Amino acid sequence: MGEQRETELFLELKDTEWPFTGTDHDRLIVRAIVYDDAGRLYFMRAHRDDDFGKATLIETSGGGVEPGETLEAAIRRELREELGAEVEIVRRLGLVSDYYNLIRRHNLNHYFLCRARSFGETHLMPDEIEDFHLSTLRLSYEEAAEEYKRCACTPLGRLIAARELPVLRRAAELLAKNL
Repeated sequence: MGEQRETELFLELKDTEWPFTGTDHDRLIVRAIVYDDAGRLYFMRAHRDDDFGKATLIETSGGGVEPGETLEAAIRRELREELGAEVEIVRRLGLVSDYYNLIRRHNLNHYFLCRARSFGETHLMPDEIEDFHLSTLRLSYEEAAEEYKRCACTPLGRLIAARELPVLRRAAELLAKNL
């Protein structure tokens, strides 16, 4: 575990899209780069039209950690809900601290690299279906990197790309080395 800790990412990012007026809450979040045995990667597609503006986005699967829940239990739950995936947690990738100034929130995003064991039915929340229109994307590393860049044409897309592209690159390096 000591060697793994040395290779984990730690990024602290600022929101340069909206003015900083302070934060009034922190959100503990888990996210994952999920891959299958064929080397495909799994992401979420969101179509949003809210306070952040109208945008089509790519994002890793994940979400908030519930009170009393471990990070590992939370990522397994989130991946079951959003992707319908049962996974093996291969390793921690790191922590990205970022801000959404528009909603005065500080995010602590804990990233994991997970191998999909199987896929079944998703269990999306009503807001994930009705407000974000979430769907699954299955992409190669190159396709995913291009999709993040393509979706970075909106303020929220730029924040997400800044947070996720370094993690995606790190995951690709580890997968290329067979961990």
